[in-house]
Amino acid sequence: MADAPVVAVRGEAYREVAPELARFTVTATATARDRDRETTLTRLAERAAAVRALLDAAGPVVERRETGQVHVWPVTKRSGERVVAYQGSVSTTVTTTDFTALGELMLRLADQEQVEVAGPVWSLRPDSPAYREARQAAIADALVRAREYAEALGARVIALRELSDTGMSAGPPMMMVGAAYSRSAEPERELELDPAPQPVQAAVEARFTISEPVLG
Repeated sequence: MADAPVVAVRGEAYREVAPELARFTVTATATARDRDRETTLTRLAERAAAVRALLDAAGPVVERRETGQVHVWPVTKRSGERVVAYQGSVSTTVTTTDFTALGELMLRLADQEQVEVAGPVWSLRPDSPAYREARQAAIADALVRAREYAEALGARVIALRELSDTGMSAGPPMMMVGAAYSRSAEPERELELDPAPQPVQAAVEARFTISEPVLG
């Protein structure tokens, strides 16, 4: 068996599957003139609380939410360092699997005072079955190729000698282009979103022992 002929092949699989997750970002901002930092902080807290209340009311539509950076900074004149205002912002990343309610939720959030909504970004779960299915399809492709080579030589595949995973890749999360909403934009009350298919690719390298070729 050690001296038996071997055929080495690469198996590949490519799929486009429906996304499982959608993420978008909600950013609340606040500005106070006349160097009134406390007013900025108060307004920012109120607007962030209004966003939280809407997300709480969404119930199971929101699978996960994470607060990003809270940013408060002074605005100065170009001619010097004199503070003329204070601005602040706080962002929250929202994850959902309910795509039917996604558009409505984003519009409700965007309708809040000084709130911007950006997204969604479509993706798969890290443990998505799509990855396993792609790997299995890549192995099946490798076996088909090995049999084709063996048949071309008048031989047959006898045994698997080696199998290695050369990598699994998913396309970068797909974002809906230009999907940023704010109160000033006065969006339509109905927003239909088309989930972007997610590319999944797998590849393996395999070596198979084949029977003695018939070369003539």
